[in-house]
Amino acid sequence: MALYADLHRHLGGSVVPRILWRYFKRHDLEMARLFPEYPEFEKFYTRKRNTLDEYLELHTLVEKVQTEQTLPYFIYRLIRGAYIFENLAYLELRYTPYLRTPDHLNQSKRIDSMRNIVEIVGKATQVKEYPIIISQILCMHSRLPYEVNKAIIDLAANTKDYVCAVDIAGGDSHYGERLGEFIRLYQYAHSLGLKTTGHLYETPDGCYRELLPYLMRIGHGIQIPLKYPELLSEIAQSKQCLEVCPTTYLKTGTLENLKELKIIFDRCFEAGVDIAICTDNAGLHNVRLPFEYENLLTQDVIDFNQLQACQDSAFRHAFAWPHKEPPASLLTGLLSDNSENKNLLLV
Repeated sequence: MALYADLHRHLGGSVVPRILWRYFKRHDLEMARLFPEYPEFEKFYTRKRNTLDEYLELHTLVEKVQTEQTLPYFIYRLIRGAYIFENLAYLELRYTPYLRTPDHLNQSKRIDSMRNIVEIVGKATQVKEYPIIISQILCMHSRLPYEVNKAIIDLAANTKDYVCAVDIAGGDSHYGERLGEFIRLYQYAHSLGLKTTGHLYETPDGCYRELLPYLMRIGHGIQIPLKYPELLSEIAQSKQCLEVCPTTYLKTGTLENLKELKIIFDRCFEAGVDIAICTDNAGLHNVRLPFEYENLLTQDVIDFNQLQACQDSAFRHAFAWPHKEPPASLLTGLLSDNSENKNLLLV
């Protein structure tokens, strides 16, 4: 059985459409009236959008129902599906905690409420019957004020039992006017010993080289091999990994078809840049991680050797994976080093 690691999955985009529709049917009369039948809702929820900003608006639909009371409900179902249908061994779940706090509170009280959200998510992800290693990435947001984003970094530094890194989200085209501010925030994160990733080079309007030195991994990053391949040697030398989320680029209109990704994979492999294949929003797309791999393989974007390399890269670059090797290597080591272990594993 292949085991997978997903390094880029949003809490807001992880709810599969049927689970969300059932929740609306039970608890949201307005949405239930708007979508009385499931097929209508699935078509609306998973259809292609024209731009990344239009696509990101869908997150607000889920964020408003992911409250302190409901987060355990949604997270349990997320983990159950990830374990049973995706064979996930490791998952980094990212979100902006501020956007899960009650919006009737003032900014100061919402900031104070964020720690409770992180603890609720942390406890809800510890499901004994589905033993996936799960850690949180807290997202700053391009449309939140500096004070809130700084508080998110402080929270990450003070909840390292649950949190493995910080990110910036909200659409990479919105960074430009506040670029100096975001650089200072990343510098602050590094000063606190935090690991970092960030949504960058996803779209042609989100290419900010100034942020690259502050990222340990690059969220998406597909415009680097597409439009700025001269940066690949620098990325390889820095051992930065691209978090490539294939279906996202179709849903946001960034790419027209998956075959456009072939040049991205080819140039990255040639330059020695690691790629982790991720889902981004598995529920929103209704596409789980093994099918992201399968779709790339069947459309000749990658071959089997590259598929294995991407699987290994995901574990190697995972911020909280407790082993030095991916599960396949660990299993191979057990089988080759100890015949007693081999017999146990084969029982």
